Amino acid sequence: MTPAARIAAAIELLAAIEDTPARPADAVANDFFRDRRFIGSGDRRAVSDRVWRVLRSHRRLGWWLAKDPTPRLLVAASLLLEGWSLSGVAQAFSGGRFGPAGLERLEHTVLARLETHTLDHPEMPMPVRLEVPDWLLPLLESRFGHAIGAEMTAMEQPAPLDLRVNALKATREDARTALAAEGWDATPTPFSPWGLRIEGRRPVTSGPAFQTGLVEIQDEGSQLVAAVVGATPGMRVADWCAGAGGKTLALAATMQNRGQIVACDVSPGRLDGAVRRLRRAGAHNVERHLLTAGDKWAKRRAGTFDRVLVDAPCTGTGTWRRNPDARLRLTERDLAELLPKQAAILDAAQGLVRIGGRLVYATCSLLEAENEAQVTAFLARHPGFAMVPLARAWTLDCPPPCEGAFLSLTPARHGTDGFFAAVLERVA
Repeated sequence: MTPAARIAAAIELLAAIEDTPARPADAVANDFFRDRRFIGSGDRRAVSDRVWRVLRSHRRLGWWLAKDPTPRLLVAASLLLEGWSLSGVAQAFSGGRFGPAGLERLEHTVLARLETHTLDHPEMPMPVRLEVPDWLLPLLESRFGHAIGAEMTAMEQPAPLDLRVNALKATREDARTALAAEGWDATPTPFSPWGLRIEGRRPVTSGPAFQTGLVEIQDEGSQLVAAVVGATPGMRVADWCAGAGGKTLALAATMQNRGQIVACDVSPGRLDGAVRRLRRAGAHNVERHLLTAGDKWAKRRAGTFDRVLVDAPCTGTGTWRRNPDARLRLTERDLAELLPKQAAILDAAQGLVRIGGRLVYATCSLLEAENEAQVTAFLARHPGFAMVPLARAWTLDCPPPCEGAFLSLTPARHGTDGFFAAVLERVA
């Protein structure tokens, strides 16, 4: 594709994302490229990178362009504020073959005002400058204090590609060698002993290392959540919100395929999607259970599990490096609806834990209301549980990446996505 054709494709993809605001941008992009198989891998990467640049700077671009900017203007302004000249942008929008239509007079006038500027401006309101919803800023300031600028700046950077080596099939060096044979330079992650990191968005899923189950895509922070569960061979473990099985696979590896894992979820589609991943990984100690209204399964198995992981549905504020579009969709109502749901899930799952067993509550959220406050409220409702400090729950040879009672990870401090985990032990 020519540079102009790539820009035209980026405008088209951005419009598709805006037209389906309820769908995650990566899902829209997958469909977009699946319907356009003529776009090669290098062009797909260039188009995606351009769109994700716009999504990561959407509030600032909107501030420069006023309200309701079109996908065309958003893409053109992002080019201009990154250092392109106005004549260069006009040439890219020349209306040539496969390129975007020429700039209209009004578009040209709007863009001309930006030519001597960069993306940031001192007069931008703080939520705009930090790319967060206005209503969310006080909650983030309460969480991070003076460090909020550094934390949100880190959220604006593209995330690396983190892989978890499947210990059922390979060592980290085995997997690293296999990836190198495919042309990927993978370096060990600093905290997880199973982690490998590749910079940028790379199509590793089409290669033999992934296809044969040597590696799975999983952020290092998510790997560390699985580590604090402390699931060992022979245990009985429930993954209460298993989804498509990412943490289930990690638990199967720490258990060396011995013992029992029950992957539970309310979505049959997500559980069905886990089947292929389990087979590819060679995880044989996992069974699936669909949670339904009136289900007696948990009641019949009360107090029989050594570990129960609740990877709760949350705002996903910790994943904004990968999903910058999520910032545009998140509302106060979403948070208000999630908080009682998280509490109800915890209350339902805790009954499975035997005395001496542990309940692990995890989110990919940065918000205290979804994390520490949920744990405090749970302990008040369930005095039979006690907090296990992170230093005691930590199962890896290296020191924990953070101090305090909880595993609390952020991109700025740890280079991971934002993750939270609390370990609670049933004592009575």
